[in-house]
Amino acid sequence: MDCCGRNVECPKASLVAGYDPESVFDSCGCSRTACHEANEVADVVMADEECSTSEEEDADMSFCIGDAEIRCVRYKMASLSTPFRTMLYGGFIETRREKINFTQNGVSSEAMRAVEIFSRTGMLDSFEVRIVLDLLSFSNRFCCDELKSACDAHLAALVCNLEDAVLLIDYGLEETAYLLVAACLQVFLRELPSSVHNPNMMRLFCSSEARQRLAMAGHSSFALYYFLSQIAMEEDMKSNTTVMLLERLGECATQSWEKQLAFHQLGVVMLERQEYKDAQCWFEAAIEAGHIYSMVGVARAKYKRGHKYVAYKQMNSLISDYTPVGWMYQERSLYCIGKEKMMDLSTATQLDPTLSYPYKFRAVSLLEENQIGSAITEINKIISFKVTPDCLELRAWFSIALEDFEGALRDVRALLTLDPSYMMFDGKMHGDHLVELLRPLVQQWGQADCWMQLYDRWSSVDDIGSLAVVHHMLANDPGKSLLRFRQSLLLLRLNCQKSAMHSLRLARNHSSSEHERLVYEGWILYDTGHREEALAKAEESISLQRSFEAFFLKAYALADSSLDSESSTYVIQLLEEALRCPSDGLRKGQALNNLGSVYVDSDKLDLAADCYTNALNIKHTRAHQGLARVYHLKNQRKAAYDEMTKLIEKARNNASAYEKRSEYCDRDMAKSDLSMATQLDPLRTYPYRYRAAVLMDDHKEAEAIEELSKAIAFKPDLQLLHLRAAFHESMSDFVSTVRDCEAALCLDPNHADTHELYGKAQERVNEQQR
Repeated sequence: MDCCGRNVECPKASLVAGYDPESVFDSCGCSRTACHEANEVADVVMADEECSTSEEEDADMSFCIGDAEIRCVRYKMASLSTPFRTMLYGGFIETRREKINFTQNGVSSEAMRAVEIFSRTGMLDSFEVRIVLDLLSFSNRFCCDELKSACDAHLAALVCNLEDAVLLIDYGLEETAYLLVAACLQVFLRELPSSVHNPNMMRLFCSSEARQRLAMAGHSSFALYYFLSQIAMEEDMKSNTTVMLLERLGECATQSWEKQLAFHQLGVVMLERQEYKDAQCWFEAAIEAGHIYSMVGVARAKYKRGHKYVAYKQMNSLISDYTPVGWMYQERSLYCIGKEKMMDLSTATQLDPTLSYPYKFRAVSLLEENQIGSAITEINKIISFKVTPDCLELRAWFSIALEDFEGALRDVRALLTLDPSYMMFDGKMHGDHLVELLRPLVQQWGQADCWMQLYDRWSSVDDIGSLAVVHHMLANDPGKSLLRFRQSLLLLRLNCQKSAMHSLRLARNHSSSEHERLVYEGWILYDTGHREEALAKAEESISLQRSFEAFFLKAYALADSSLDSESSTYVIQLLEEALRCPSDGLRKGQALNNLGSVYVDSDKLDLAADCYTNALNIKHTRAHQGLARVYHLKNQRKAAYDEMTKLIEKARNNASAYEKRSEYCDRDMAKSDLSMATQLDPLRTYPYRYRAAVLMDDHKEAEAIEELSKAIAFKPDLQLLHLRAAFHESMSDFVSTVRDCEAALCLDPNHADTHELYGKAQERVNEQQR
């Protein structure tokens, strides 16, 4: 909840109504100094004292509560609300009375005094929280809108932690205080996922009555319950909390797609809870709302209830009635055996190579045939581009069967980095316990050995091996922020963004100094899209202490845009400053590599070559790619090809190296390299685009579109969709062009080329319809 002085990180600023995209970079209200605030409070107290003295003489009426008499100014009390104005000036008995008995209205004398002070000053700063809560209740009872708004904002500003939120949210819901409820919800959301397990908070969301109370306060929405239900599903899919949140999600659903989603999710959860009849009912409700995918859920529920043939027929019907995709064949494979099952799994992989189940099934089948090496090769196919704990666990068991305990320990440490609470052996053994069992069976490393191993694995682009070494080092030194930061970099390379952010936040929390903490906060901001804020953190860190990471962060953030010559010069200076600061070879190799890239973009090829060579001298293997680029720009294609070949030979994960090498050879060799890149990592889109472009050049339009469609079926990428739209336009299929453009603009609404193509195609469609 700490505030840095900018709106983007200020808990209170986000409670202000409305949204201005530019305001996130402005200073927030918290930037005032404590001294200034203290002076302000003192001024208010003095003003209150002066007012109470001067206004005492102007008081012309009193409210009597018990033995207490509260002197008031009639017209100021009347200005609080319509009911007070009617009572005091509307011709009632009270209009003519100087003293009005208010004893039976449930208002304390303290609260009434506070109301009187507010009627004159419009301020609440001098009151205790309990008095402000009484004022909030009073404002609702007597329709005092201005008083209610002031109480709402005042109480909202006091909410700083979960304890405050739990204490105050009931008052906010009871009195429909929009801002107070928002502040409490904000704290609750910031504390996720741990706050999901807080019974005091979850009772505020899970029941129908709770949802209705939130709705009355203006905070019940499909978006809120969808977010909460997703968090709950990740924490424990089978819990009653998850079910109740999904039921509330269904109650919030108004549009057809919302109902489809809510009902389908309920079906999934009921299936997981083994409540198959209820699961089938929810899936059928989703189908009735228009969710065709839920037919798979119905089939699965029927299969679990013993109707295997009915489930198989349902999947057959789905495949024949709709365009078949990989997951359909994967699902049908569950309901058959033998060769038919293997054929379905093979088709599933062809249509969608990112599905992990077919690889796992084939690997286990090979293990049962005692072909352990082949089993490991099969599971390696998916791990090479999609790292998940279950696949790492499977490979670990295969390695144990081969008595490769070092390989098994590597995979278990890597999967514990992705999921520290992972339970292995069908949920019967914690991963940490298996680590303890395997450790005596492998060579023991000291801290110096670990650093050597990390260098070796980092230089061979073995990210999983590097993760395992970092996990080992953290076991001996869990508070080492530098290691947490390295861990986050490796996880980002493996496309594990959630785990990477978790490691980065741990690095921030374990920082030993202010300047180090600022750097990690800068990376968090950069990775979440706040480039300007990241730069500010880097500059603040440099002002405290010059360090490699602060200069590197600043250079990296600045380079993330189209650089002119002046900006490039500044980035070069920053990277050179970073290289002058103490650091290890792993990071300096990255800095040299980045410096080489800036030199290449500035057309300083000899300086770039020097940077890449120096990086290679300290085992930064990826610098081969930069050096190849330099040779290519110098028209030394053979040398460029050789550099990429070296990278392929050294790197464990070399799909990108094959892809890049294809640029430095003839068409046939390029096709071979790109085919290998697709086999190693089918998520890389360039090979599909290249092959499609070649087919288009050869006037094989249908085959070109089919090539792009292969990838779009499992990865709807912006560039793929834009290219397919352009191909459709060239074939005068403007309806398909419009469809692909609309899909692309869903991914990036500001993509200029797609907007232009979309406009042209839409005009042609309109002409054809006239």
